[in-house]
Amino acid sequence: MFRKFFSPKRKYKVSLTIFGLIISLIILLSFNSEKILSEDINVSLKDRYNMSSNITKSEKVMKMEQRLEKEFEDYFDREISEVSKAGNDIAQKLLEISQKSNIRPAVFWAIPESEHLHLVLISPGKKPLVQDIDSLKRESLIRKVKLFNNEITNPQTLFTDSYLSLAQQLYQWIVEPFEANLQEEKIDTILFCLGAGLRTLPIAALHDGKQFLVEKYSLAIIPAFNLIDSNYTPIQKARILAMGASEFPTQSPLPAVPIELSTIVDKNLIENISTKNLSRGWPGKLFLNQDFTLKNLKNQLSSQSFNIIHLATHAEFKPGKPEQSYIQLWNTQLHLDEIKEINWNDPPAELLVLSACKTAVGDRDVELGFAGLALQAGVQSALASLWYVNDLGTLALMSEFYEQLKTASTKAETIRQAQIRMIHGDVYLAREKLKFSRGEILLPQSLQILGETDFSHPFYWSGFTLISSPW
Repeated sequence: MFRKFFSPKRKYKVSLTIFGLIISLIILLSFNSEKILSEDINVSLKDRYNMSSNITKSEKVMKMEQRLEKEFEDYFDREISEVSKAGNDIAQKLLEISQKSNIRPAVFWAIPESEHLHLVLISPGKKPLVQDIDSLKRESLIRKVKLFNNEITNPQTLFTDSYLSLAQQLYQWIVEPFEANLQEEKIDTILFCLGAGLRTLPIAALHDGKQFLVEKYSLAIIPAFNLIDSNYTPIQKARILAMGASEFPTQSPLPAVPIELSTIVDKNLIENISTKNLSRGWPGKLFLNQDFTLKNLKNQLSSQSFNIIHLATHAEFKPGKPEQSYIQLWNTQLHLDEIKEINWNDPPAELLVLSACKTAVGDRDVELGFAGLALQAGVQSALASLWYVNDLGTLALMSEFYEQLKTASTKAETIRQAQIRMIHGDVYLAREKLKFSRGEILLPQSLQILGETDFSHPFYWSGFTLISSPW
């Protein structure tokens, strides 16, 4: 009976059927493998075809970092540095920092693609985690980002929370997919590497329904992890070069700048004093108006070392090539393409501060210029504003920032603490005085125009962004 059933003719048909099933299974597995590969990490189509099926997520992170590096090299028209760290290397570096300090950092990539938002998270010592928000097209995401920025900066809504629904929607799209992982790993510092369309997002103002993102984490925006100084070096002692202008021939005046600079720098202090022993301002030098020239800036930087360079002046990141963007000095403009020619000390300054910036929202070149500021200047970190905050709002944040810098473990934690105090109404105007952690600043009558005001609205604090190294 069995011999009859498995006749040569039947055996041939069964063999054909099994062979067909095997071929179908191979095709299906190949298709799924390619689908997982393409959704797994943000790489170009050309790279996808060139990669073998067994490429690791760690290697894909390196390819993503290489593509980001190419964006900045093309914009600044120069070679920057070779991407050498893959995902596993980044995880190991984060682990080293975590073991050396009391910090738990993570790197968070959010890259808008045409049909989805691509998210990657690396925690200390952990393999990369990947999620794609398939229903979120780039066009829809960027439209919400622009609406969010416009709502926060609209002067007619400064006494409302009209921004809140957009803040919560963007939080759900960008942060929430990895929220459980962030909590599980006890992450306290996030280095956000944002793709085109997101680099001028005020990430600190995203909201989970209960609190702002900056109330939960210290934050920094990075061009790519391979493009920052990843060594943990907390500020123990610092000398500040503070320069600025309150008057301009063709631009609006900044009448609070003299107070801003004198609050930050105490010229009578001895050099190399520990931050723990600072009761008022920081040791350093101060130059205002006619003394704020390119020649004097270069002379000061070449004659002695400064840890922090603070420039209180107009600065603008504009569409087009780097030479279109500038920092306004007293008698000239320092363009973004010229910044790399300034010797910001050797070793590099730990922080460059631009306290009165503004950017054009949604422009790719503007985003690259802003996110690449520290990279172009060759400094460890930069602190700059996405939009021009009024003079008193800037004075309030900067006064609190430099006070918090005396005790905070990192620069990212410093700006976080300053922003939290503004959110909670601990930094405010009361009649003729500005109140902050150190005490109060008596304002001249020309600045007593807002009456009693707090600075809790995101317009006043969320535009100030730490760029590159958070340490």
